[in-house]
Amino acid sequence: MPIKNVVVNCVDVERSVEYYTRFLELEVVGEVSPERAVLDAVTATVELRAVGNGREQSTWSPDDLQKGFRHLGFKVDRLDERAEALKAGGVEFKLDPLDAEGGVRICFFYDPDGTLLEMIQGDLQYAEIMDADGVARERALGVPSRPRFDHIAVTIEDRDATAAHYHDRHGFDFIGTIEQPHDSRGFHIGYLKGGDTVLEVFTYDVPKTSRDPQLDVAGFAYAELAGDPPDLPVAISPDGTKVYVDPDGFAYAVGSGA
Repeated sequence: MPIKNVVVNCVDVERSVEYYTRFLELEVVGEVSPERAVLDAVTATVELRAVGNGREQSTWSPDDLQKGFRHLGFKVDRLDERAEALKAGGVEFKLDPLDAEGGVRICFFYDPDGTLLEMIQGDLQYAEIMDADGVARERALGVPSRPRFDHIAVTIEDRDATAAHYHDRHGFDFIGTIEQPHDSRGFHIGYLKGGDTVLEVFTYDVPKTSRDPQLDVAGFAYAELAGDPPDLPVAISPDGTKVYVDPDGFAYAVGSGA
């Protein structure tokens, strides 16, 4: 079962719609209002919601040793060309395009309200394949005709516990790993696949920091997953949505269906 929807809070919905449609070719679904817009990202939707609190109110840090949400990833073609368009548009980058572990090309940059985004070009070559069928299904998606939502990255404490939770409650399967041998922090990545989407989980061999999710400030708010309601602490979003918070501080709601 997939990630169905990603809720991103923003100060100016119209500005964010222009950004995501211009640079990531997401397509508007339905009507855009000052309070809300829904964008189609091929394998999921990105929902933009207006909030009054800006980026400066967020406790989110770009340091991946902070547990919980890290970034949203999109599979693309022509990554370098797209990165040049972002730079020409004055977009803030965290990491310029480079060839990364796993045989892919990547870059990282921010949306107007500080949500970290990644573009990935190519099929991952896993250090260890745990589910060959899942990897085959991933590669069968092919080269996207426009940027395609691929994953949410989260930093976690315990890969086995996280994999078990998201498998049992939401149908994610652990398909493979990537190692980062040059990272002195002991950086390991696991991939939990649900439908055509992925939870990319980061683990480290050094201490990490924690934060409580913020549902009322600009930036990533929560994801919507298919599956069963979990036995986890609950927070309520500004629109009244029940949001669950996992042990690493990752926030998600539960919708019906696959």
